[in-house]
Amino acid sequence: MRIPTTLPTSKHSSRPAAALALIAVATFLSMSVWFSASFVVPQLKQVWGLTSGESSLMTIAVQLGFVTGALALAATGLADAYPGRRLMCVGALGAAAVNLVLLWAPGFAAAVLIRALTGACLAAVYPPALKEVSSWFQRGRGTALGIMIGALTLGSATPQLIKASGGLGWHIVIAATSALTALGGLTTLLIRSSGPFPFPKSGFDIRSAWRACRSRRVVLANIGYAGHMWELYAMWAWIGTFLASLDGFAGHPDGPRLAALAAFVCIGVGAVGCLVGGRISDRVGRAQSALISLTCSGGAAFTLAFIRTLPLPIVLVVSAFWGFWVIADSAQFSAMVTENADQRYVGSAVSLQLGIGYVTTAVTIYLVPVLADGSSWTSALLVLVLGPVVGIGALLTYLRPAATAA
Repeated sequence: MRIPTTLPTSKHSSRPAAALALIAVATFLSMSVWFSASFVVPQLKQVWGLTSGESSLMTIAVQLGFVTGALALAATGLADAYPGRRLMCVGALGAAAVNLVLLWAPGFAAAVLIRALTGACLAAVYPPALKEVSSWFQRGRGTALGIMIGALTLGSATPQLIKASGGLGWHIVIAATSALTALGGLTTLLIRSSGPFPFPKSGFDIRSAWRACRSRRVVLANIGYAGHMWELYAMWAWIGTFLASLDGFAGHPDGPRLAALAAFVCIGVGAVGCLVGGRISDRVGRAQSALISLTCSGGAAFTLAFIRTLPLPIVLVVSAFWGFWVIADSAQFSAMVTENADQRYVGSAVSLQLGIGYVTTAVTIYLVPVLADGSSWTSALLVLVLGPVVGIGALLTYLRPAATAA
């Protein structure tokens, strides 16, 4: 698909597609160690005798480590003081090394620390990658960011596919994902420069995080993003468990494998959703696209809360619809920040946004299984709907000045 872009006549004019491909591949490979938690936790649960709460903390630790790293980048201004591709390389190589140490972890406490450090290193990969892609595109930025996040969505779906095929030993997974992440870091060395629309450089300044979020529109975009993330990662983390509980899978000899395969489809279809969301964004506006996505995803979660007993094909279709739209707005919230924040502090602004979003994910990743076991899946799903409701409110406020002006 041709990515629309406005480029000046220069040495850059033939390179945006190649740059996007390199950044997307480097980011996808670098983030492999994030996905490894989804692979190894079920096996470590047996090896170390982990409780359900401790298993959840293995995943939450990565999220909170990422938040710490992202907020540090925002608060110190490092995301704007140094080229994004250099930060990506250092972050990826650091994450690969820390993740590999998990092979020698003596138990749960050490493993949680390792996973948190892995997340902190990855904070130097993902936010700078979004900024680097944005430097290559003005018109078409929504589609470009959507393509990159779509690649990450496929990576998030991969654990379910591995589970459906029988799985791999956790030692192999840790070693392989560490190697892939290191390769991702080295791939960033092929990105020779930023694009033809670079953001102004700023010095190392502890006040840059505050400067990055002064804009009213940035604040509203961050609130909307938090609502989006409240729903997203809990859906990705627990959709397989939800599907496995359905009558059509529960009790079936191949139920767990089939449920995992269905979960792969429900998450993976979000890659197409990212592309569609990006195209809508470039045509009608970032906030409008995100508003459509939140309405559809929140509506799907609300519907699923009450149709678990309907025929399995109906539930699967609604679940896939949810997976399509639940990620389709992610790139647009990032694009809104890159376009509305003080351009000197875009790196800090994106890092701050991601930090806010990922700390939100830790809450619902923990809450969903607690509510599903202690009450019902209906309660768990309705709690997730709160995120889109908050996000929709923020976006309507974001759009209000434009509507008044018209």
